[in-house]
Amino acid sequence: MGAMGAITDVPGIRVGHVQKTGDGWLSGVTVVLPPPGTVGSVDVQGGGPATHETDALDPTTLVSAVDAVVLTGGSAYGLASAAGAQRWCEENNRGFAVPGGVVPIVPAAAIFDLGRGGDFSARPTPDMGYAATAAAAAEKDGHDVGRGNVGAGTGAVIARTYKGGVGTASATLDNGVVVGAIAVVNALGLPVVDGGQAPRPSARSVVPPHEPPSLASSAREPGSRGPTLDARFRAPEPAHLDAPLNTTLVVVATNAVLDVAECKRTASASHAGIARALNPSHTLADGDTVFCLSTQAVALDRSDEAARQIGLITLQSAAADVVRLAILDGVASARAVSTPAGDYGVYGAG
Repeated sequence: MGAMGAITDVPGIRVGHVQKTGDGWLSGVTVVLPPPGTVGSVDVQGGGPATHETDALDPTTLVSAVDAVVLTGGSAYGLASAAGAQRWCEENNRGFAVPGGVVPIVPAAAIFDLGRGGDFSARPTPDMGYAATAAAAAEKDGHDVGRGNVGAGTGAVIARTYKGGVGTASATLDNGVVVGAIAVVNALGLPVVDGGQAPRPSARSVVPPHEPPSLASSAREPGSRGPTLDARFRAPEPAHLDAPLNTTLVVVATNAVLDVAECKRTASASHAGIARALNPSHTLADGDTVFCLSTQAVALDRSDEAARQIGLITLQSAAADVVRLAILDGVASARAVSTPAGDYGVYGAG
């Protein structure tokens, strides 16, 4: 496997970010724009998702191609930004052909960041979705991807206390298959590194981070490596912290030729990367969602059933690995912020 990179290491994949901060704003939109003909699916495993057009990506439905994927802040309100991405796709004749025009297939998922900038009504709009799509289209193949407090990661936090953000990673397999991921980390849980120990607050914090009560005072169960979940989340929290509404959003992309069912299975397998990176994950208060895109460029060995299975298992294992790395990258790339709604410090490994 190659070294850590970005989702744009998958040829043809481009990413655009738009965000607003200040004057009550702390939110944004990230759009993943794949090449025409990209096949995709999705798997939602969190208990509190905010999604749009995910049913269209089921393997039993009519359409297999995906024209763009929108990741957005603003909770369910922010899903309006998908209309802007759809408008850009229509203007550029990208979509499912129907009499008289095209219908772009633009699934979307949102994180909860309402009010984190101070104004509950400051949430992504269709114009922001359009701008993020146009920004992605203007990039060149293989471009670098903005990380941390950008796009949909602008208002992201982890454990309701520390700053989250956008992260990305990639891996290249021996057969030429590239697997990349981009994650928006807005999780209820904390990062898992070094065999289960959560990282310590980083010296990069520019405002004092609020220590979770559990990390300061909770008791450990015999044989455990850290505070129990009950201890971590039962204590009273600072009054400024928002409700436990959280989500980790992920787009996995590959140049391997996959059908919709195989994209669905790859998205499902990729959730293991979320579970390896964050504890807890996939809770009732998380809307954890993974999209999988296949650009249809590199054929897998399907000479017999054993070869087919080995190829898919290897790809899906790599997908889970790059999702884990993308999530940790999102936390490591985040920068502390202070708004009228509260202060969110950096939670890092340093």
